[in-house]
Amino acid sequence: MSAVSEWIAREYFESLGFLVQQPVKYQVAARAKRLDEEVDLVILNPEVKEQRISKAVIWGSSQLQHIARAVIGVRGWHTDRFSPAVLKQSPEIFKFAEDKVVEKMSAHLGEGRVARILCVPDLPSSASLKKDALELFKSMGIDGVIPFRTMLLELAASIDTKKNYEKSDLLQIIRIFKNYGLLRDAQMELFGKKRRKSSAD
Repeated sequence: MSAVSEWIAREYFESLGFLVQQPVKYQVAARAKRLDEEVDLVILNPEVKEQRISKAVIWGSSQLQHIARAVIGVRGWHTDRFSPAVLKQSPEIFKFAEDKVVEKMSAHLGEGRVARILCVPDLPSSASLKKDALELFKSMGIDGVIPFRTMLLELAASIDTKKNYEKSDLLQIIRIFKNYGLLRDAQMELFGKKRRKSSAD
């Protein structure tokens, strides 16, 4: 699943104009990870001259348009919400954002502040738990959190069903789903189905 999650994240960042590199392409199992093995992706946008990091914690394309360089942690546990309890029990989630790791990755990204972005499956639905989770992200050095739902919705919105995305299996799959009406625009979900007037109305 981690390969699929990183694939989604890579396509998302590339769709926004980022150059994306995966520093390590092998799995580490029998030993502690080296610093460069903690990061899933590094991204660079040479078009952004001045890096501006949003104060918001939940990010999407509007916050990323001001990002020139970042390290990415991809946590695709798609069966779990990232509650404060889960986060506290899994400190390895934040390893990629440690200062020594970011300093090591600066060799790939050049001079200047490096943003720390975490891609997560979902946040708690409870307002209080969500607030606690976001505060915990900030306290652990995370600049921005991008839910997979955001990435997939923005990717889907960018797909033109009249184009053939033969160079990307993921984009081609999304295009096919959209073409057959299996994916709806996010805006349409805001309005539910209109209730039909009955003769009693």
